[in-house]
Amino acid sequence: MTRRGRAAAVGLALVVAGCTAPAPGAPQPSAPAATPAALEGTLVVLAAASLTDVLTDLAAELEHEHPGLQVETAFGASSTLAAQVVAGAPADVLVTASRATMTTATDAVGGEPVVVARNRLELAVPVGNPGGVRSLADLADPDLTVALCAPEVPCGAVGAQVLSAAGVQAAPDTLERDVRGVLTRLRLDEADAGLVYRTDIIAAAGDVEGIELPDDVQVPTDHPAVVIPDAPHAEAAAAFVALLRGPAGRGAFLDAGFELP
Repeated sequence: MTRRGRAAAVGLALVVAGCTAPAPGAPQPSAPAATPAALEGTLVVLAAASLTDVLTDLAAELEHEHPGLQVETAFGASSTLAAQVVAGAPADVLVTASRATMTTATDAVGGEPVVVARNRLELAVPVGNPGGVRSLADLADPDLTVALCAPEVPCGAVGAQVLSAAGVQAAPDTLERDVRGVLTRLRLDEADAGLVYRTDIIAAAGDVEGIELPDDVQVPTDHPAVVIPDAPHAEAAAAFVALLRGPAGRGAFLDAGFELP
């Protein structure tokens, strides 16, 4: 249809509807606000164990906003999750506890990760500190039972950097697959001390005690998130990452003791 034909059709529609076109310069009626499309299906999120509490709550929030959407979360060691993505695991979102483990995944499958939060380590001891732990140097005491993360997972890699910066040669009695494993050892009094993220101490709600590390040995760690290319539920995946970066996500991270990028 020509531009003149379209104009005539619009004029005829106004006459038929019994409407009068607004006078020149008069306020135009505002268009109704667009309603966000409802998200449906099952969104699969793989995330570092240290993010368990925050991401579980945010997943529930997204489900509340979209009743037709179910968010399945799986938490574990970032290195394991990254390897699963590389192997083709049917996932939509990956959130890791380090840039290095994220790079392992994105180098293989692509994607543009964004940092959603930062964290840092603290010394953790059972309630009452029965081992009398005071500093990182105590992790070298052979008379103490020490729990650390395995060196191939982010909390272990960061822990090694922290110990190196402090000049401490730790003597771990157990190497755990993720930070929640270390926390469990401390909760059960199976270890006298360990290195965990400060957010895990907060989440433990009094089940363990934390000892802050000096600033000169701290190595903050980033938590990047990525929508996996060709994700089965790409739109929902993008909405979840947007939630992590938005006001609700930022507030949840701060409340849990994370730092913001």
